[in-house]
Amino acid sequence: MKISIGCDHSAFDLKNSIICHLKEKGYEILDRGTYSKESCDYTDYGYKVACDVKDGIAQRGIVICFTGIGMSIIANKVKGIRCALVLDEEAAVLTREHNDSNCLALSAKYLTADKAIKIVDLWLNTKFSNEERHIRRVEKIKKYEEEV
Repeated sequence: MKISIGCDHSAFDLKNSIICHLKEKGYEILDRGTYSKESCDYTDYGYKVACDVKDGIAQRGIVICFTGIGMSIIANKVKGIRCALVLDEEAAVLTREHNDSNCLALSAKYLTADKAIKIVDLWLNTKFSNEERHIRRVEKIKKYEEEV
């Protein structure tokens, strides 16, 4: 699986820890920046990651900033992206099972590297539910998106 990942300056170290972990697991990684701790705009990197997923260049995206909020907002502006801000393991599983999220937003402020990696592993290894109610709801999201 190919994963696109991006961060702002506040999440540079966390992004690199996640990249090392994922490479060890055999994932192909597209590092969309930032590449230093120099102040930058999270929007530029979150947008690149979301577009990679939208365009099929990557199967999943991970975006990281100080709180994860800004990254989740910019990623969700891209058509076809269902980005979830996740701060615990249960939410990582539920956003895949219930929402078929294809992009994960993480917080450098509220997560340690170890906890973020646990969340990433759960999120990557959880399948979307085949329950009719979840399928119906995701289809509604896609339909509403077409109206915008």
